[in-house]
Amino acid sequence: MADLLGTGPSDEKETENEDKKEGKRPWDDIPKSEKIVRTPDLAETLGFYDMNAVRQEQRERENSDPSLARFLCAELTRGYFLEHNEAKYTERRERVYTCMRIPRELEKLMIFGFFLCLDAFLYVFTLLPLRVLLALLHLFTLPCCGLRGSLLLQPAQVCDILKGLIMVLCYSMMHYVDYSMMYHLIRGQSVIKLYIIYNMLEVADRLFSSFGQDILDALYWTATEPKERKRDSIGVIPHFIMAVFYVFLHAILIMVQASTLNVAFNSHNKSLLTIMMSNNFVEIKGSVFKKFEKNNLFQMSNSDIKERFTNYVLLLIVCLRNMEQFSWNPDHLWVLLPDVFMVIASEIAVDIIKHAFITKFNEITADVYSEYRASLAFDLVSSRQKNACTDYSDSVARRMGFIPLPLAVLLIRVVMSSVNVQGALSYSCLLLFYLGMVTLKVLNSIVLLGKSCVYVKRANMEDKLFERPSTAAPGKTPSRTRKTSRCTAPSGTHPSCTSITAQPTPTASPTLRPETPNSDPDTLTPSPPATPEQKEEEGMEGTELKHRTPKKDLLDVDRFTICGNRID
Repeated sequence: MADLLGTGPSDEKETENEDKKEGKRPWDDIPKSEKIVRTPDLAETLGFYDMNAVRQEQRERENSDPSLARFLCAELTRGYFLEHNEAKYTERRERVYTCMRIPRELEKLMIFGFFLCLDAFLYVFTLLPLRVLLALLHLFTLPCCGLRGSLLLQPAQVCDILKGLIMVLCYSMMHYVDYSMMYHLIRGQSVIKLYIIYNMLEVADRLFSSFGQDILDALYWTATEPKERKRDSIGVIPHFIMAVFYVFLHAILIMVQASTLNVAFNSHNKSLLTIMMSNNFVEIKGSVFKKFEKNNLFQMSNSDIKERFTNYVLLLIVCLRNMEQFSWNPDHLWVLLPDVFMVIASEIAVDIIKHAFITKFNEITADVYSEYRASLAFDLVSSRQKNACTDYSDSVARRMGFIPLPLAVLLIRVVMSSVNVQGALSYSCLLLFYLGMVTLKVLNSIVLLGKSCVYVKRANMEDKLFERPSTAAPGKTPSRTRKTSRCTAPSGTHPSCTSITAQPTPTASPTLRPETPNSDPDTLTPSPPATPEQKEEEGMEGTELKHRTPKKDLLDVDRFTICGNRID
């Protein structure tokens, strides 16, 4: 008994200590059925909690039972604080600002790219004929002047003559294609069939554009590469036939596009024109919800520039054909202009919506279009350097997929069939028109060159103008590699845009010059032996038709390969 009495108070003290440690309150053991809810802020007096406060809290909760009036009052008076999630809403506001900036930045790029395409297109009509005449004059006067150990023709002159021959042959072949018969043949088809045909023509035009410049580049390189034997020159013939065949087929394809568009303009209910315009909005669905990176968007922007310029030329052909059918009545032009503006407006609206949502979904800023513009300007400035590797019109074709030769052949064919040139007055007007185009070409080139220099300086890309690109091809001997042209600028030249109008100096022969201690920077000097890492990099760069990971530098996006919205 004593032991039991002795241990009783100590056990009670231990239980009280345990309750204090666990933070239990004396009224925690009240059954839940009595609906007494614990509150963290109850008044405590002399170690006991105020039970009156508990009962008052219970009454308040009973009075706040759900009801329609209380629900409506809560909905009308409840508040929320946006500053608690400041980063989220700031990001959403920046997205809105980006979408509002897209139209202006995109149109700046489109306008600059349009004038680049116009410059390359006018080059075919203005300077290319003069260059072909100079090359032919040089070729015919060589027997009188003597060879003197020089080349028969310079590589640029060979390319100019090839372009001129392709233009003449394709224009002669286009005379056997009747535009009027093609127009009536297309007009007899149903609307749905024409809509399907027009979509097929758009896809075919992209495929032709992606492969056409490769055919022309293969022809130019086959005709100008250093040859060890004269029999190697025979390989130019199949390449030339392939290039003529390509330009002719591409010109016919564009003619069918122009005829389909002309039928849409001349239809009474304009149903075909409406369907063709709605086809542009279908393009939004096919591109907006795809993943785009910076390089993919650059390819797509170049494709849109080329497509817009081509549509302008097609609209010009449609207007010329319609005006010729109505005996050049100016009243009919005012009938065509609303439809022309409607087509142009729909094209601009689709491009703006497409690019706005692509940049929004892929979190791309609007400043990327300034980088795209600087990359296009870099192509123009680099093609005007002293030792440029390629002609500017070819660089535009590689970058945008715009090949001016088929379009120029078709436009010459349409103009010559729509306008009758007879008499001295007509030839005088034709000469004045040619001089006007030459003036427009020169002014456009000067303005573009000045703007390009500004864009290149803003983007800090001046140092890249004088970098030495690797020209070594895999599987070639070092001597053969050294015979190829080198696209380097003289060292010691300050990287500025002041010397871009200098022309390349023609070389006497592709043979190597003797090495001297005081040789100029253009002299070929033996390079130090490459390390295993450099050999591995050169092997990876030289391998053709091999999958490559997309590079971050926009200048590495060399050409419009498959489609403008190609996803790698």
